[in-house]
Amino acid sequence: MAQFAYKARKRSGELSQGIMEASDRSAALVLIQKQGLFPLSVEAQKNSLLSRKKSAKKPAPKKSSNDAATEEKPSAMPLFLQNLFNRQRTPKMQEMARYLHQMANLIKSGMPLTMALKSASNLDTKGIPKEVTQQLKQDVMEGRNLSDAMSKQPAVFSNLTISMVRAGEQSGALLDVLRRLAEHYTRFAEVQSKFKSAMIYPAIVASVGVIIIFFFMSFMLPKFMEIFEGLQVELPPSTQALMTMSTIFEDYWWLMGIVILALGVIFSRFKASDSGRRMIDGWKLKVPVLGKVFQMNVFGQFARTLSTLLKNGVPVLTALSITEKIISNVIIQEAIAKTREEVTDGKTIAQPLAKSGVFPQLMIDLLKIGEDTGDVPGSLENVAETYESELIVALRTLTNLIEPILIIVMAIGVGGLLFSILSAMFAITSNIAR
Repeated sequence: MAQFAYKARKRSGELSQGIMEASDRSAALVLIQKQGLFPLSVEAQKNSLLSRKKSAKKPAPKKSSNDAATEEKPSAMPLFLQNLFNRQRTPKMQEMARYLHQMANLIKSGMPLTMALKSASNLDTKGIPKEVTQQLKQDVMEGRNLSDAMSKQPAVFSNLTISMVRAGEQSGALLDVLRRLAEHYTRFAEVQSKFKSAMIYPAIVASVGVIIIFFFMSFMLPKFMEIFEGLQVELPPSTQALMTMSTIFEDYWWLMGIVILALGVIFSRFKASDSGRRMIDGWKLKVPVLGKVFQMNVFGQFARTLSTLLKNGVPVLTALSITEKIISNVIIQEAIAKTREEVTDGKTIAQPLAKSGVFPQLMIDLLKIGEDTGDVPGSLENVAETYESELIVALRTLTNLIEPILIIVMAIGVGGLLFSILSAMFAITSNIAR
């Protein structure tokens, strides 16, 4: 039996250390966790290593011909396609919330961390493959902290999750941190769901309108054109314009597809550039009606994320750095980066945020109150709740505004088509009457 020196934390956060005997490091970890402790480090004692040096190293067995034949052959698929199909999908927020909630429940039941990870790998965790949890269990059994194991899988676990779990390990409050993380992702998932739900009806109406116009221009209008051309009657200007558009649509549809594709590529390249992204993100914050929705979303996300990190003991500079990476708007990112630089010089958070001119005065005032009372996380949480409530109102206003606009646009489009056809029929009737 080898001896291992260990450091661990109790559930209360108190540090515990000592020496125990175990067959190997993994067994020592299991014994520590069975005592209800969260292991921080497990190291073998030098005297226990002497017995291991006595055992001679055995040569590696040679591969038989059968083993060589069963070796995996290189794939004929190109490397970029292999990377595309094998790339790990980033879990959705609701999927991550469910996963962390399950982990918290398992640890709350009294399971050691390795046992909880083993049980979690057998649960239905949509969006997070069981191989991810199995690798976490293997890394923890080898002596790594859960946060370090998560950091090896950045496609699945964000910097927010890793930093908060690390803070929970250091404070001995891993269970509470997992619960707060689950609540955090649940709130964000609800906001995203409300935003998407608000856009579903306008998207359906717009799609139906485009399909109707496409069907009319491609199938119905050519039949009317044959009738009009056979009668050799002078048609109204609106009908002639519609027939010209139909001819272009029918004969040069492929060119229209190329133009649309080219515009899409140009826009994507422009959006990917620094100047283009900055221009688009600035427009998002300033455009009427829709800009308010973007503002409420990004300000609520900023406040909620920073509050969650600070509440769980993450240092201010680290919390600002993580929040900066999570926010998708480059204008807000630059403001947070400048704030982080000035906070390094000893200033408060509210002062540089106000200096940026990006954040609203309400957020600055609430943050100042939190700094004066010593409860910055609580003030940020109030800010997040305020803007999340305003976001719901803004989404409802946007939906109520978009619906009549789409109906009017569709009425004008379909009405214009009917007017062109009916005016031609009136012209033909008038000519026959003469």
